[in-house]
Amino acid sequence: MGLIGYGTAGSFFHAPLIAATADLALDTVVTANPDRQHQVRAEHPGARTAATADELFARADAGELDLVVVASPNRTHVPLARRALESGLPVVVDKPLAATAAEAEELAALADERGLLLSPFQNRRWDGDFRTVRKLAEDGTLGRVLRFESRFERWRPHLKGGWRESGDPAEVGGILYDLGSHLVDQALTLFGPAETVYAETDARRPGAEADDDTFIALRHTNGVRSHLWMSAVTSQLGPRFRVLGSDAGYVKYGLDPQEAALREGLRPGEGPWGTEPQPAWGRLGAGESPLTGGGEPVPTLPGDYPAYYAAIARALRDGGQPPVTAAEAAATLRVLEAAKRSAAEGRTIVL
Repeated sequence: MGLIGYGTAGSFFHAPLIAATADLALDTVVTANPDRQHQVRAEHPGARTAATADELFARADAGELDLVVVASPNRTHVPLARRALESGLPVVVDKPLAATAAEAEELAALADERGLLLSPFQNRRWDGDFRTVRKLAEDGTLGRVLRFESRFERWRPHLKGGWRESGDPAEVGGILYDLGSHLVDQALTLFGPAETVYAETDARRPGAEADDDTFIALRHTNGVRSHLWMSAVTSQLGPRFRVLGSDAGYVKYGLDPQEAALREGLRPGEGPWGTEPQPAWGRLGAGESPLTGGGEPVPTLPGDYPAYYAAIARALRDGGQPPVTAAEAAATLRVLEAAKRSAAEGRTIVL
């Protein structure tokens, strides 16, 4: 495996998860930053470093690599993924795969033409709370799901700087494409295609160029309504999930623990992974408030980020479908594009 980028995505997510997968080996990491090169050598002693993507692709041309992971800034996703595919290499691309659905579809067509794997990295499908919601929705516990509420909210009242907060459209920054890529992907995974999209986006913090407070409302073709919040300026955090069905509802507070564990340097396989203590479990009930102890606690299924790369390894070995497809990424991007248009025009967009 070759990994391009060793910032937040590369160092906290991709590299540790690749290293934890028995059938994969982290061979080369691309970063021009000397401190990050030192970090790679300290954290992954068997891995080499390269200062440029050109060096990586030279190794690929020599037959030294089997797959490239693109975890660099969003503006580089499409050109680097295209270069990997044109070099004959399967590729994993951190979300968002592209800025537009059309670009995602072009990459998918190239991958199909070359017979190569192309998979967007959507680790949040393996959050423990999302896995729990999916089980409750699929096994009939909730009855017919009427409304799905999902939030990724943070309290970061001051700008940090960097490309994620840039207003330059080429950077594909802003919270809609950052956290919204996860929220929309999860909603579509649970309830299928959306037929209408309504959104509100704002840049709330002083000096903010890109959206930092966004809401999306979807109506799925099966009748479910999804309400999705993503924000960096939420001074009081709402529930991570609130799912309302015809028979019961499920409410869950708090974030899946895997990201925090990875940031703390913990690694899958070193002990229990992705588990939540009972006080963090969501509650299931009808006509009661979970804030006053109403409903029954539902054990959160363990989070399982390692499952993504284990599935990538199987797909490479056996030739099957990857765990997340480019077509699914394109569907998410169509919703994000419609949300951006809806907010700009102040109206509901029909897909």
